Amino acid sequence: MIERYDVGPRMSEMTVHNKVAYLSGQIPEDTSQDITGQTRQVLEEIDKLLALVASDKQHVLRAEIFLADMADFAGMNAAWDEWVVPGMTPARATVEAKLADADWKVEIVVTAALP
Repeated sequence: MIERYDVGPRMSEMTVHNKVAYLSGQIPEDTSQDITGQTRQVLEEIDKLLALVASDKQHVLRAEIFLADMADFAGMNAAWDEWVVPGMTPARATVEAKLADADWKVEIVVTAALP
């Protein structure tokens, strides 16, 4: 069985199958913030989605981070390092990419286990 959350005409914000949650790319709402602020917003959205399925950041298996500018790597990592649980960090990849909205500095996709 596949469960879908926040289903829209083009995509769902999250799908769950076999006790694994697959989140769509999460993006910031307030694009006036710097990279650290935008990253914090995205991580808060990830927390909210994972809470819907009784999971959390400690259960994130993999994260894919897309930065509009790799010069923002340190600022993104500042927010990331505040968020992750020491010793429970997921596999991660970070790449520079042209994002769908020029005001977005970061987009993050995660896959998480359900406890």
